[in-house]
Amino acid sequence: MRTELAQIDVIAARFFAGGGQPGLAYGIVADGELVHAGGCGANWPGGPRPGADTVFRIASMTKSFTAAQILLLRDRGMLRLDDPAQAYVTELGGLELPSADCPPLSVRHLLTMTAGFPTDDPWGDRQQGLAPAAFARLLADGGVRCAWAPGTRFEYSNLGYAVLGKVIETVTGLNYAQAIREDVLRPLGLDRTGFEADEFDAAQFARGYRRDAGGWLELEPDPSGAFAPMGGIFSCVRDLARWVAGFAAAFPARTAAENGHPLGRGSRREMQLGQVPIPASGDGLAVRLDPGPASVSYGFGLFAEDDPAFGTIVQHSGGYPGYGSHMRWHPATGLGAIVLANSTYAAAGALAGELLGAMLGVQASAASQAGSDLVRGPVPAPGGPWPETIAARDAVSRLLDDWDDDLAGGLFAANVELDRPLAERRADIARLRERIGPFRVDHGRPAECESPAHYRWWLTGERGTVSAEIRLAPLRQPLVQQLILAVPPAEGSPLHRAVESIVGALNAGAPQWPPALDAAEAVDTSQVVQNLRTAAAWAGRCEIDSYTAGDGDTNVSVKLAGDTGRIILAIALDGSGREVRRAEVSLVR
Repeated sequence: MRTELAQIDVIAARFFAGGGQPGLAYGIVADGELVHAGGCGANWPGGPRPGADTVFRIASMTKSFTAAQILLLRDRGMLRLDDPAQAYVTELGGLELPSADCPPLSVRHLLTMTAGFPTDDPWGDRQQGLAPAAFARLLADGGVRCAWAPGTRFEYSNLGYAVLGKVIETVTGLNYAQAIREDVLRPLGLDRTGFEADEFDAAQFARGYRRDAGGWLELEPDPSGAFAPMGGIFSCVRDLARWVAGFAAAFPARTAAENGHPLGRGSRREMQLGQVPIPASGDGLAVRLDPGPASVSYGFGLFAEDDPAFGTIVQHSGGYPGYGSHMRWHPATGLGAIVLANSTYAAAGALAGELLGAMLGVQASAASQAGSDLVRGPVPAPGGPWPETIAARDAVSRLLDDWDDDLAGGLFAANVELDRPLAERRADIARLRERIGPFRVDHGRPAECESPAHYRWWLTGERGTVSAEIRLAPLRQPLVQQLILAVPPAEGSPLHRAVESIVGALNAGAPQWPPALDAAEAVDTSQVVQNLRTAAAWAGRCEIDSYTAGDGDTNVSVKLAGDTGRIILAIALDGSGREVRRAEVSLVR
């Protein structure tokens, strides 16, 4: 195994060279142990290199701990999953369901994210430190709302897991953090896992950052509050390896004695079983050219993927201001990978997927040589968007035409300014107007609505078309939690030249990577060229149709319209603008 573990370090170093975070730590799990760990970069600029014991906020990976605690209470006979959640959280009496024929909101609905709450990233992240009393008032006053009948649709919900935290507190008589410490962390010996940044040695703590114009900006960690059950835990690779190994050890079912894990093997398997299928995203009409899961489901605090080559992969990511994390494992072999990084929504999942894939590939090759097999283990909203969503779209459209601070102040949830200052958003609008000219709503392009709280529409000027997109927070008071405005690259800029070069290569049949473009070491240009050839065969000769995402300076996503199909081209440059560090091609149905 020594050779393949050395390759793990090469893969991690190549990923880190892309510059997505100041530092990262990673680890490989096999046979129930952390068999390899490493790190790149620094805990903070100029600080020590991260390692297996460096503590990061793991964000939404916390949900697996919350779900495990709920099943522990179920197994002790202290609650039932199909109990109405209101039996434990009386404040839910003020929740108005979408229709009179809805079933009661249950604990199971909350666990599987089928409670009917609209998805609430990134608003939910900024509620981490919300005082418990304030959360109770928000629920009791009917301040949150459902978009769907409970039990009818998966939508990723931080709010739902915050409510599960209140269920835990009611049943145990302890606050959420105490309950998790006593029932989960201590029995497993996870002594470098906790809920507040100041619990840990500062020298072994990875500070969180986000990129701004001046480089890395350090972020003050939010305290543990009412939303801690959805993303409040801090941990390290070594502790998380034990957590991952515990889930992998639940397979296969057997009559052996339990190994001291507080949650029985049967319940750990139950957590990893897909309970509800996850529909394709509304902007996920794209079919990736690289291999990916055939389907994805949500279990209890964990995702289950059906990988075409390796069967079931169980995983969960964590994305949060200042941090990105991911853990994934293959129950059939017990192999797992963990990645922790210290930048806002760092793409830790991409690296974890590559690390686990490399390990599984080695096992598959070894199995083949031995003559054996490797064990495999957008939907429109009913009735369209809420009237408040339409009103918010109209208000945003007025801001795009003529910015007004008072209008913005009453329209956006607090996280919008925290995630990206409004002054920078105003600058985006100015750059957009410079680059496509005076724009108007393009009524000839159909708007898209993934849920009652979501709306995407199109803006067209004389020099191009871009998408605008909003999501409302799951609040009775309609506030916009997310505004995404695609900004195209300036003519003649490095990003513009990169788009032109790659589109030109595609239209020429992609004989080679464009010679004028420098690619970062992490970019597999031969694979990109192969994907471009496939895209050219699919779509024919292409022209730019619209811009769907990007800041217009270092990254952009472009929809290309061809004679026989459409393509999404996503390009990202490094901070200097000299190298392409990402070039992805997707086919669009």
